[in-house]
Amino acid sequence: MALRFFNTHSREIEEFEPRDPTARPIRMYTCGPTVYSRAHIGNFRAYIFEDLLQRHLELRGYKVHRVMNITDVEDKTIRGAREAGVPLQKFTEQFKDAFFEDAHMLRIKRADEYPAATDQRYIDRMIEMISVLISKGLAYQADDKSVYFRINKFPDYGKLAHFDLTQLQSTGRVKHDEYDKEHIGDFALWKAWDEVDGDVKWDSPWGPGRPGWHIECSAMSMALLGDQIDIHCGGVDNIFPHHEAEIAQSEGVTGKKFVRYWLHCAHLLVDGQKMAKSLGNFYTVPDVLAKGYTGRELRYALLRVHYRVPLNFTWEGMNEARESLARIDEWLARLHEVAKPGNAQHLTTAFEDALDDDLNISAALGFLFESIRETNRAMDQNKMDAASASEWLDWWKRINTVLDLEAETDVVIPNEVAQLAEERENARREKNWKRSDELRDRISSLGWEVRDTKDGPKLTRGAGSA
Repeated sequence: MALRFFNTHSREIEEFEPRDPTARPIRMYTCGPTVYSRAHIGNFRAYIFEDLLQRHLELRGYKVHRVMNITDVEDKTIRGAREAGVPLQKFTEQFKDAFFEDAHMLRIKRADEYPAATDQRYIDRMIEMISVLISKGLAYQADDKSVYFRINKFPDYGKLAHFDLTQLQSTGRVKHDEYDKEHIGDFALWKAWDEVDGDVKWDSPWGPGRPGWHIECSAMSMALLGDQIDIHCGGVDNIFPHHEAEIAQSEGVTGKKFVRYWLHCAHLLVDGQKMAKSLGNFYTVPDVLAKGYTGRELRYALLRVHYRVPLNFTWEGMNEARESLARIDEWLARLHEVAKPGNAQHLTTAFEDALDDDLNISAALGFLFESIRETNRAMDQNKMDAASASEWLDWWKRINTVLDLEAETDVVIPNEVAQLAEERENARREKNWKRSDELRDRISSLGWEVRDTKDGPKLTRGAGSA
């Protein structure tokens, strides 16, 4: 099956055809974190979708060159640094480090580059692009000394978002109260220095200032991936105005189609509501880990729903993720007991075929768990031979390059927990069910769960474990 993706620009499922089929790698740009605070699990829902996309492309034989930007200068980072009384770089560094820690915890593959907007080479590229846009009449310097993009001079503006320009209202990313802009939708390319910016400024032909949010991504993408890229990703909240502005800026400079495929991830909800600190339902990765869950479990919870469908995060869902992973772990353990080294045959590609269809992870996981049911039934009936078990393990190894969900092999079970589990097993053999239940509760109080399987008791980390 050919790869097919839903292109936000056309609002249609399209067969994936790279810009240049003979050229490798695939050029992919993904919008990264704005480092004014720690990224939340809604952000990581998008980053995991992008991780799934890259991994599946690689499984299908493509080499991917992926760039993810770090937005370290904009209104919120400047305000945060000012309130903290520290330089901008020191303020943002802590959140950059936290982002990489959390991404590692969720097993997200590293991008090839993580350009930062404050890097002088990219500032220079932004100034160069703005100069070209002014020379073409696509941008102008207003009375407030800031430089704006003239959206009325770019006929395709609004086509990504399928937006009626007459409905435009000002956005929070641009100060607009006293500014003499030609159109309310004209967005800032270069923001003139203001005293609240402190020492955050760069010299430019238009006076001291700093880049607008949108031009940062255009400049970094074009500097590292060229004038035209294959795939650009982000959350649905990036479609307008951010990605719309990227198209206008980039194509305004080059006259070439900027992006072939736009893929956007739907929002994450918490218990059916928008995540907000005021509602007490705002969670970061460490918040979830503090509840006793693992990065692997959170990865599964954020991965399992199709990227274009809103994902409703609940603690019940986290428990379901734990149970699903336990099923995979037990299945793999059983296969390893049966299997022996040999030349395995290539099994079905149904999992990959499902992902070929606009990353249909729900169908792919459905096939995985149906395969687990069927193979467990075969092992229950002693109908699974060693060669077949080896084939299934090789199949899992292949699809796990996309999922990356296998358990860590170095998990150490505390001696106290292991001793209690052994005592509980003795109680069960003696049919002392009351004692067995008491020991289960003690094990649970220590942050572990014991599950009774056909192959004996299995211990896994439970909610509350460190």
